[in-house]
Amino acid sequence: MTYATVMVSLALDQPNEARLQVAGEFAERFEAAIVGVAAAQFAPPLYFADGAEAQGLIDQGEACVKRRLAGLEAQFRAATRNRDGHAQWRSAMDFPARFVLAQARCADILVSGGRSPAFSDAFALASPKDLVMQAGRPLLVVPDGVTWLDLRSVLVAWKDTPEARRALAGALPMLRKAGEVTVAEIPEGDEARAAVMARVTDVAAWLARHGITATARVPDGGRNQTAAEQLETLAGDVGAGLIVAGAYGHSRFRELILGGVTQYLVAQTARCVLLSH
Repeated sequence: MTYATVMVSLALDQPNEARLQVAGEFAERFEAAIVGVAAAQFAPPLYFADGAEAQGLIDQGEACVKRRLAGLEAQFRAATRNRDGHAQWRSAMDFPARFVLAQARCADILVSGGRSPAFSDAFALASPKDLVMQAGRPLLVVPDGVTWLDLRSVLVAWKDTPEARRALAGALPMLRKAGEVTVAEIPEGDEARAAVMARVTDVAAWLARHGITATARVPDGGRNQTAAEQLETLAGDVGAGLIVAGAYGHSRFRELILGGVTQYLVAQTARCVLLSH
């Protein structure tokens, strides 16, 4: 398996430089095509208007959205000008999440920014929580302060679930290029350490059969820390530039509510995260 097509999701009212930089470098590293994608809808004003006045407001609003999408395209074109015909742009006047999720069919992996407000604007933003829970593709979350995909040390945050297995399978091409790989699981409750170590040892052995050398690790202590805090400590200990993890959550009306560790991974600003649901 490799990555033949990388898709990067751009957003209005957010910095896009980091995700463009990482997605472009990612495409070069894997000799992949790159697709830029963005969408937005004009949000009608809440006050009452009708007739010609209402139509005028709609026309002005839609023209503004089109100009801003054109600006995102120009930014994408500038960032990928050296891709020699392997870059493609897609945009639409549409709800961002709906449009990006539909376009994900053409990509092996999605790249998104990491900022995800508690209640995101569905007219202007395809948030990472929307994408990871529904795309059916691995999602690489790039915080605004990250300028490259650091694969010198990769931490696999293991949990014995289908989501974690899908994330690990989706990360294989990256793990083959990693300097060091650590597979770690944080015990839950009073779970026996030996049983947890047996699971991560199995995962490390599976990776070895794919030509990837990995170290199995179960953190000590941490009973006064949340799972997210223990994961952050471990990531710092191994110097992880990337965390690979399953994504967990559920839908509540339109908003997708992520689990504690998944929410931490989306919101943290220190490193890239590869998530899969």
